[in-house]
Amino acid sequence: MTISRQTGFGLIEVMVALVVICIGVLGMLSMQVRTVSYGQDTNLRSNAAELADELMEMMRADLYSGQDGSSTALTPPASWGYYKAKGSDFPSAPTNCTSMASLSASQRLGCWAQRAQLALPDAVNLMKPEFYICRSNGSSTCSGTGSAIEIQIAWRVKAGECLDAAASSDSDPTICRYVLREAP
Repeated sequence: MTISRQTGFGLIEVMVALVVICIGVLGMLSMQVRTVSYGQDTNLRSNAAELADELMEMMRADLYSGQDGSSTALTPPASWGYYKAKGSDFPSAPTNCTSMASLSASQRLGCWAQRAQLALPDAVNLMKPEFYICRSNGSSTCSGTGSAIEIQIAWRVKAGECLDAAASSDSDPTICRYVLREAP
């Protein structure tokens, strides 16, 4: 009796190996796409946070210095050149935004809006309907009372790419928002 020995791989083994390799490669590609998406969202959120912090510090500096007629009482004035209601236009920026010290609050806000338009996708079209700067008491959006300042910044992404867990289901899924609320 002779025993026959098989050598090499059969077609079925090769096909199974190819299927396993393809599944692994597809999984890695899927993870890569998500990583790029998360990285982009992180970068845009970081830009929005920097812009909001920059505006808050500008406001805080004016409040502490008493510039623009605000008192030095650490409570934001009821009417101030930095406020912008949702749905209203930003003030016009002067032709030269390099020397901010000589500008009024509304002119500095206009210069800040120009920088925001350059830093965030489609911010030009979202400035009026989505951006706002107001006084808040911490429990409601833009109550006009309280000592906190609330700043909302928005930018546009592809549908489903905004990783904001706080976004309401009835809002536009292509708009991401960043809200900063703190006392100056």
